[in-house]
Amino acid sequence: MEILHRLKSAYPGSKLALDFQSPLELLVATILAAQCTDKKINEVTPELFRRLPTARDLGEASLDELEVLVKSTGFFRNKAKALKALGQALVADHEGRVPETMEELTALPGVGRKTANVVLNNAIGKPVGVAVDTHVQRLSKRLGLTEETDPEKIERDLMEILPGEDWTVAANLLQDHGRAVCLARKPQCERCGVNEICPSAEF
Repeated sequence: MEILHRLKSAYPGSKLALDFQSPLELLVATILAAQCTDKKINEVTPELFRRLPTARDLGEASLDELEVLVKSTGFFRNKAKALKALGQALVADHEGRVPETMEELTALPGVGRKTANVVLNNAIGKPVGVAVDTHVQRLSKRLGLTEETDPEKIERDLMEILPGEDWTVAANLLQDHGRAVCLARKPQCERCGVNEICPSAEF
């Protein structure tokens, strides 16, 4: 696909913006990233993972401690509850390990399909779909890759037109482009590498 080829040239070495060292760290970081920037999450998670490195630690931590650790990410009370419940579920059902299937991941508290895709694609290396976040959702529509607005329907459209080996990198490239050029409020079409083939381009 020409769009993907151009984005690969524009963002060589593209990777997920969230920092992580394990599937558990990425799962936690992705949950925290809701309504928050990846940059802020990367500032918060080192201390969180230092204090609470395992699923059991998360499950046994007090809500007060968790709230303090994640307060700057927004919606911190809900996120603290989600992390505690996640840790407890991982210990109870998966011996503290992050499962490696979509079905098992989405059965965990606070884990939807997007979060599961992020973990499967980037930390586990077993992609079964495309992670559709707000950037991917916005750019897929602008680039004419889908007419849908529902994330799961967008994902199905992307899976039909992208080869499986590109599902992970495509999401990361669209995220990079969405942050750098194809901004939500005012896309910078004049400096976009795919403007010639974008149906939404304005000059």
